[in-house]
Amino acid sequence: MPVLHSTKNLKIVEPPTPTGEGLAIFEYIDTYTVFHYGRMPDEIAGKGEAICRMAVFNFTMLEAAGVPTHFRRFIAPNQIEFDLARVPDPNEPFTPDAGSYLIPVQVLFRNELPQGSSVHRRLATGTLQPAKIGLLGRPKVGDKLQRPLIEYATMLEDVNRFIGGPKAQRLASLSDEQFQTMRDTTIKVNKVLTGHARRLGLSHCDGKLEYLVSSNARIVLADSPGTPDESRLMYNGVHCGKQILRNWYVDNGLEVPVSKLIAEGVPRSRWPQPPPLPPEFLPVMSDLYRSLSETWTGEHLSNAPDLHAATEAVARLIGQ
Repeated sequence: MPVLHSTKNLKIVEPPTPTGEGLAIFEYIDTYTVFHYGRMPDEIAGKGEAICRMAVFNFTMLEAAGVPTHFRRFIAPNQIEFDLARVPDPNEPFTPDAGSYLIPVQVLFRNELPQGSSVHRRLATGTLQPAKIGLLGRPKVGDKLQRPLIEYATMLEDVNRFIGGPKAQRLASLSDEQFQTMRDTTIKVNKVLTGHARRLGLSHCDGKLEYLVSSNARIVLADSPGTPDESRLMYNGVHCGKQILRNWYVDNGLEVPVSKLIAEGVPRSRWPQPPPLPPEFLPVMSDLYRSLSETWTGEHLSNAPDLHAATEAVARLIGQ
């Protein structure tokens, strides 16, 4: 029986054991999520396959660069087979013991600070100080950082929180060497993905990575690195992902206040249902995801427009 996730389904083929990884399949589907809400009302045709093919390309590219990953094989058109690790229970004290486990911390990297970056919001509310990220003052929207910023956040909570490095290391139960390896790997992954984006005329503004500890204690890259579900990509100043959809909900006062609802103890069954997107958004976003994937991978498998035309259509749609 598959396990439902926000943007993909999980089928467990062989469960992990105390001494080794299991085997599972991700099926990438046409849904999207914003605001930590979970699946939003609409489906975007072709998105799942587009994301899957980008993930496969990135795993292959990163493994060639010496990055260990959990990827095993591509099952066309929209599935991957991968090594499955144990998932810690966020409601119970975590001890790694023997065997592999999913690190309950996500690692974020930032190269630029575009519209939508949480850095701007955190600086505005005072929860983050410029000096903490190596800045002398408040950055402008779109500023590029002199060197990548690495941050950490929780991963298995209802609404994830930014945390410092020492707390992230404790939460992840990593040795000093393992934690440094995770950071060094993040820098390498960012360099490879950003270099590929630059060669295509894209800006790889920021992203987040997930890792697992293998049964032989190696740090292994997991999930879907470098896809628009995990990275913020832009082309000619236009977002190439869900930031477009997030902006529409915010601009129209339709954002679902998930953090507030959770803090007030409102059960999920009583959360307000987000309205669907205007119907004209769906074909434009479908073209965007398919065009981005084909540009990124070099595979031309559909009648998607080129990325210049796809982002121009987005710009017209949102009045940019």
